[in-house]
Amino acid sequence: WTLYPATDWRPWSPHHNCSQLATANDTAIRGWDLRTMSQIYCVENAHGQLVRDLDFNPNRQYYLASCGDDCKVKFWDVRNVQEPVKTLEEHSHWVWSVRYNQSHDQLVLTASSDSRLILSNMVSISSEPFGHMVDDEELSEGEDNPQEEKVKEPLKDSVVSTYEEHEDSVYAAEWSSADPWLFASLSYDGRLVINRVPRALKYRILL
Repeated sequence: WTLYPATDWRPWSPHHNCSQLATANDTAIRGWDLRTMSQIYCVENAHGQLVRDLDFNPNRQYYLASCGDDCKVKFWDVRNVQEPVKTLEEHSHWVWSVRYNQSHDQLVLTASSDSRLILSNMVSISSEPFGHMVDDEELSEGEDNPQEEKVKEPLKDSVVSTYEEHEDSVYAAEWSSADPWLFASLSYDGRLVINRVPRALKYRILL
């Protein structure tokens, strides 16, 4: 069984009993199912130039992120690949790496040869797009119903932080497998930088 010449391989999808994978073929993205030994989807011209990296959403089985030499990061629902569900255009040069946080899939890292690492909060297409119900601990004693609950205003899609500690192209970004709030980036000059998700956002997500 021969696949198309692939410019990039990604690990197996964490869904579907780990029987599916995706490949980047020039400007296209192809999905494969080893149970049927066949192509299951194809995103033609996913990017205007070479596709550099892919990553599966760990919590939403049909969602996939991609990045490429067109300076864009795109998010796809592979059930309908006519248009991306979201596009980020925050980088000014090739985007080499895109990574979902394995515990909180709204957090996405992107690394680029513009020497920047960007942390984005893509809550609208995450597995938890709405605010959580929380007890209101600030109700006054005069309230009729002290047990009343309210909905926190949900977070919105945004760039959380732009990290500029690197002085050369940033080729890789990875989340820690031990601490979901810790991540690292590596640039062409050999510099390894470790950062944390801002504390305010961390507690906003948790609480």
